[in-house]
Amino acid sequence: MSDVIRLLHLTDTHLLGDKYAKLRGVEPFATSQAVYAHAKKHFPNSDGTLLTGDLVHDDPHGYAQVRDIFKSSSTPVYCIPGNHDIPEVMYSTLSDKPFEISQVNPLGHWVLILINTWIANTADGELGYEQLAEIDEILSEYSTHHALLCMHHHPVQMGSEWLDKVGLRDAPDFTACIAKHANVRGVLWGHVHQAMDTVIDNVHYMSTPSTCSQFLPHSADFAIDNKPPGYRTLELLPDGKIITAVKWL
Repeated sequence: MSDVIRLLHLTDTHLLGDKYAKLRGVEPFATSQAVYAHAKKHFPNSDGTLLTGDLVHDDPHGYAQVRDIFKSSSTPVYCIPGNHDIPEVMYSTLSDKPFEISQVNPLGHWVLILINTWIANTADGELGYEQLAEIDEILSEYSTHHALLCMHHHPVQMGSEWLDKVGLRDAPDFTACIAKHANVRGVLWGHVHQAMDTVIDNVHYMSTPSTCSQFLPHSADFAIDNKPPGYRTLELLPDGKIITAVKWL
């Protein structure tokens, strides 16, 4: 592994048991395949792929399509559940290589921390006291590593009234937790079906478009944008800097 860690971020694939079924006017299997093919071509030799939730759309049979798309990956495919996932099925179906569901993943000078914000029967998310304590402990244990924290729900306001009602419930507690650790360099999430790049207190906050349809930014009510499927590339440098870009098909 080189000193620079190269990662792909694909999120909100919303796969269904039927490969040809449509969701919000697109075929999630076809768009996910197209995004992954584009990413491998235009960002080759990555060290791993991050799938940050809503791998399926309330359909446990969709995990077979996740396996179909990513099974040939020669590098880890890191998986986190989102509100449309069925975590127990996700963890059992994606329990072998190349899929990786471990919470802590050291990569050279960096550590990837996979955070589960799923809670039952709701679209919003939560960390909870126990997981916040675990994150605090992990960041202390890996204090000599730069940390990238990955989750499904957004820990910052997106500026859309409807969307910000289904974000991370305990976002202030999360912010307070990471503020204690100077090694936190980035926070990455899905869920919002749109791109955000902002730096707050020296931490790079990033959201990534869906591999299928997008949500219209700054909309008071639910609305679909006309932007195409997308993904994000990340280069994690040894000095803690993050070079990142969003790619659209």
